Amino acid sequence: MKQIIIAFISMLVLGACNSSSDTIKKEDVVKKDSVVTNTVDCPSLLAKAKHFDSLLLTSEVLNPKLATDAIVVFNEFATNCANDSLAPEFLLKGGQVAQAIKNYSKAEELFKKCTATFPKYKNRGAALFLLARLYDEPTMLNNEVAAKLIYSQIIMEYPKSSYANDAKACMENIGKTDEQIVHEFLKKSK
Repeated sequence: MKQIIIAFISMLVLGACNSSSDTIKKEDVVKKDSVVTNTVDCPSLLAKAKHFDSLLLTSEVLNPKLATDAIVVFNEFATNCANDSLAPEFLLKGGQVAQAIKNYSKAEELFKKCTATFPKYKNRGAALFLLARLYDEPTMLNNEVAAKLIYSQIIMEYPKSSYANDAKACMENIGKTDEQIVHEFLKKSK
C-alpha cells in the first residue's frame, strides 16, 4: 500500500513538472510569435503603397475594389511607418481616393489622421482644406459648423497661403446655393 501511495505521489509530481514545462514552452512560443508578428517591414509596405499608387495613377477608370485596397495599404503604411516622410503623403492620397469613391467617412478619418499625426507636414494646409470641403459640401458630410471651424483654422495657421485665400472665399459662400453664388458673382463683376 505504501508503495502504491509513493508511486501515485511520484506520478503527480512528474505530471506537475511536465505540465509546467509545457506551459513554459507555450509561453515561449507565444513570445516568439508575438515578436515575429510585431515586426514591421516598412520597405515592403512602402513598395506595396507605391505599387497601388502607380496602379491608381495609370488606370483610366477608378476601380472601386482597387481604390479600397489602395486605401487599406496607404493607411497601413502610414500607421506602421509613421517615421517615414512619405507616411502623411499616403494618408492624404488615401483620403483623396476615399473621397473619389464616395467613402466620405473614410476620407474624413484619413484627412484628420494626416493633420493630427503630422502637424509639421508640408501639405497639411491641403489636407485641412480637403477636410473642410468634405464638411462644406451638402452631398458629402454636410456639416457647415465643422467646415467654418476648419476654414478659420487654415486662415489662422496658413495666412499667406493659397489655402487661406480659398478658405476665405469658401466661408463667404457657406450655406448659399449655386444660383446665389452665381448671382453674387455677376453682381460684383458689373
